[in-house]
Amino acid sequence: MGSMQIRTRFAPSPTGFIHLGNLRSALYPWAFARHNQGDFILRIEDTDVERSTQESVDVILEGMAWLGLDVDEGPIYQMQRIDRYQELIKQMLDSGLAYPCYMSEDELNRLRDQQMANKEKPRYNGLWRPEPGKSLPAIPPGVSPVIRFKNPIGGSVIWDDAVKGRIEISNDELDDLVIARSDGTPTYNFCVVVDDLDMKITHVIRGDDHVNNTPRQINILKALGSAPPIYAHLPTVLNDQGEKMSKRNGAMSVRDYQKEGYLPEAILNYLARLGWSHGDAEVFTREQFVAWFDLDNLGRSPAQHNPEKLLWLNHHYIQEADPEKLAESVRPFADERGIDVNQGPSFVQVVALLKDRANTLIEIAEGAKLFYSPPPEFSKEQIAQNIPEAIKPVIRDLIEAITKADTTKEGYSAAFKEVLAKHQLKMPALAMPVRYALFATTQTPAIDSVLVVLGKQESINRLAKVVQ
Repeated sequence: MGSMQIRTRFAPSPTGFIHLGNLRSALYPWAFARHNQGDFILRIEDTDVERSTQESVDVILEGMAWLGLDVDEGPIYQMQRIDRYQELIKQMLDSGLAYPCYMSEDELNRLRDQQMANKEKPRYNGLWRPEPGKSLPAIPPGVSPVIRFKNPIGGSVIWDDAVKGRIEISNDELDDLVIARSDGTPTYNFCVVVDDLDMKITHVIRGDDHVNNTPRQINILKALGSAPPIYAHLPTVLNDQGEKMSKRNGAMSVRDYQKEGYLPEAILNYLARLGWSHGDAEVFTREQFVAWFDLDNLGRSPAQHNPEKLLWLNHHYIQEADPEKLAESVRPFADERGIDVNQGPSFVQVVALLKDRANTLIEIAEGAKLFYSPPPEFSKEQIAQNIPEAIKPVIRDLIEAITKADTTKEGYSAAFKEVLAKHQLKMPALAMPVRYALFATTQTPAIDSVLVVLGKQESINRLAKVVQ
């Protein structure tokens, strides 16, 4: 990028929850800025006052913080920049770049209906656009006008999109855009242009649902004497049914993924591959992603959400996680389930034991219940049904072997082998009754590892209860 100071932005509207498709539109400009030692700006486009909420802003901020998408500037709120927009609109009116339009909503609707009946593209007809030698209608009394931008007539808007390649739109396809409503509030497309101009944005990386806005925004930028930024329009993210990802189509919010026990590292890795690639690399760190990221390897085809792949990645990151750090992440899920991790074995040890088979943090917390529940109490009938009489002498010998064993996985494994050899039994014949004696279930992790975590004395006490 030479000596250019790269400046990118993420500019969400706080009008609903933020899903994976939205977050990808934050991840890529963040990574591009970080790769190029540039600046990443967060801008909250809250001019839709009726639908914008503080809760939605909070979800955006929390989601970005959770993924570690740090910002260099912001959040900057458009509603706090209204004076700047209105100042520029006045300058455009004074210089003839914009004009007041008094066409009413009813007139616009009738015009649109007529154009559609004539199989024409619905568009404003320029009735109030001032031109040399043109007589404008009389200004209707009591009507507050909208302000329209004087779009160029003839020629085309051309830009080289970093994802889609060269795009050309005829100016004849574009009508004169409303840049301020009748109450004076500026419109989205105008605010975006002013913000990108004032914030010196060099690269606009956003979803391709904005492609139709781009020629209008380029024309306004040029009218204001500024060169447009480089645009990169990302293909749509589809849900697993092939529909555009949205709340309406069942997309989960970022908060949902947190609550479901996903790790931010897994989400970031997954999002990175949802429209970008680096060779065959499927699993990579945040640092690798930033080092590798460029616009050349962004995909042109829609990316499809794959919940199974995301779950696989989450399992991978759980497996690879440091047990102490992972235990901190699991702790809130344990607290939610009423598990007092201070009363019982080391929680870090429990997490280390359970993590290799878990897909989510919730699964680890659920598995941890075994180790923090009171020792099971059995009736004679339960013992008779689950601990065969012939196995009781074997368990007594196992207790003796465990008493002498080293308190390691290897030590307990050796104790089992010694007793199994003495009684000429296979492991399941002993392991199943032992599991039941310890936890009242036959579904546990490897039994030698379980003994390490549960502790020698506690294990002996529980086994002794079923052979007395």
